[in-house]
Amino acid sequence: MAGAGILQDIPKMIRLTEKVVKSTSLPVTVKTRLGWDENSLNIEEVAERLQDIGIQALSIHGRTRKQMYKGEADWTLIGKVKNNPRIHIPIFGNGDIDTPQKALEYKERYGVDGIMIGRASIGYPWIFRDIKQYMATGNIPDAPSIDERVEVARKHLMKSIEWKGERVGIVEMRRHYTNYFRDLPNVKEFRARLVSEMESAALNEILDELKAHYQEMMLHTEY
Repeated sequence: MAGAGILQDIPKMIRLTEKVVKSTSLPVTVKTRLGWDENSLNIEEVAERLQDIGIQALSIHGRTRKQMYKGEADWTLIGKVKNNPRIHIPIFGNGDIDTPQKALEYKERYGVDGIMIGRASIGYPWIFRDIKQYMATGNIPDAPSIDERVEVARKHLMKSIEWKGERVGIVEMRRHYTNYFRDLPNVKEFRARLVSEMESAALNEILDELKAHYQEMMLHTEY
C-alpha cells in the first residue's frame, strides 16, 4: 500500500495526510493520480477531501496507477478539479508535457496554476528554460550547443558519483547519455565507450573527446 497503492484506500490516504499536516507548521502538498484504475476515477472527491484537511497545493498526474505511463494522459479531470468552485488551493497538472507549445496550450485550456514535468526533462533539462521563454515571449531558444550538452552531462555524472559513490553513480548515469546526445550523428562509438567505462577520469576524457569531435564537425558541416 505504499506510494500510489494508497489510492486503493482513500479514507486511509486522508487520515495519513491529515496526520502529516497536523505534525508540521510547514506547507504540505500532495501529488497523486486520477485513481487506482478506470473504475475508481475519484480525483474530484479526493481533491476536495485533501483540501479540507489542510494541504496547500495538489499536483495531479492524468493517468491511473494501473495505466502507469501507458496511453495518453487525460487532463479533462485535472481541469474539472481546477475549475471546481470549491477548490481554492493551487492545482498543478502533470503528464505528457514534452514541448513548450504543449505546456502553454494545456495551461490555457485547463486553467491549471502550473505544470509539473518529469520524463521530458530526462536528458533535456533545458525544457524548463524553453517553456519559460516561450510563455514569456512566444519564442523558443536555440537548441543547446555541444558545449552545453557535454558540460551538463559532466555535472550530472559528478553529482551522481557524489551522491551514490563512484561505482553506482557511474552505472546509474549510463542510461542518460543516450538522451543527452541522442540527435548527434554517428555518436554510437562515443556512447559505447561511455557506457562501458568504470573510471570517472576516463569518462571525463571521453566527454572531452566527444565535445572536440563535434566542435570540429561544426566547422565543416551542419547537423
